Amino acid sequence: MILKKDNYAFGFGIGLIAPVFGFIAFKYTRLQSIPFMEAVQFVFSQHALLSAALSVSLLANAAIFTYYINAHIDKTAKGLFFATGIYGIAILIIKTFF
Repeated sequence: MILKKDNYAFGFGIGLIAPVFGFIAFKYTRLQSIPFMEAVQFVFSQHALLSAALSVSLLANAAIFTYYINAHIDKTAKGLFFATGIYGIAILIIKTFF
């Protein structure tokens, strides 16, 4: 099964893609009536909403990371954690300077 694959690149790839799905889930639960691109612009213009959207996005990584840690698929979990760290630094930069 592909989700049982244990290597760093696979985990890093999942870690880069999962927050996108987390953001999509946030958009369709909180901003149903707004088209997708307008929702992205709206979220980035509202500081409090941006914080919530980014948190939900990284929550998707946390859920997947927990699965891989509990399944003892450690290399994939480390790659996922590295991608989460990169997202975290990017979020800090966005929230600090924009």
